[in-house]
Amino acid sequence: MSDIIVAVDGPAGSGKSSVSKEAALRLGWAYLDTGAAYRALAWHCLDEGVNTEDADAVVARLADFDYSIGMDPQHYFVRGGGEEITRDIREPRVSAVVSHIARVPEVRVGLNDLFRRLMAENPKDGVIVEGRDITTVVAPDAPVRVLLTASAEARMARRSAELSAVSAEATAQQLATRDAQDSRVVDFMNAAEGVTTLDSTDLDFEQTVLALLDIVHARTP
Repeated sequence: MSDIIVAVDGPAGSGKSSVSKEAALRLGWAYLDTGAAYRALAWHCLDEGVNTEDADAVVARLADFDYSIGMDPQHYFVRGGGEEITRDIREPRVSAVVSHIARVPEVRVGLNDLFRRLMAENPKDGVIVEGRDITTVVAPDAPVRVLLTASAEARMARRSAELSAVSAEATAQQLATRDAQDSRVVDFMNAAEGVTTLDSTDLDFEQTVLALLDIVHARTP
């Protein structure tokens, strides 16, 4: 198991995935994108014609959910059913329903167990794990816990840059909807006790990576 776990939470568009991945790369550690599992399960349900708003039907798909993810930040991949789905899980149709998947309690319990197992099996000295409830549920005892956040305007601008084919209005609506739906399940906007808040509103990518690395170095041997 990794000697050091860095838990990073944050809302959509905060930059937690790209920042966590780059920080892990520089440290020579593993990187675990937990959101990819929810997206992959959503993709799996859509691929099988499952109604993602039917919680029982979604839970039933967990049993045959063939999922794997690359934890080496230099060789990141997501596979489902033996297929390479790294790009597929970012499609708008998946983004539109992933919150339906993430709000099912049995799904969260099952995937959280998966995340803990992946961390336990990781051979590297450390791992940066990012998602929505990592600091409070998945790894509440991690020596480094960070809430990476940014203003709604900054998050919208970043997500719009990623999704150039989507209008600013559609991006804003998507973020607002995702925040509202996910907040019913977990509080990812306010830092829990012992969690360090990193506000990247006025920071560029490099500055945010360095700020996260500073926090890691300050709290680890």
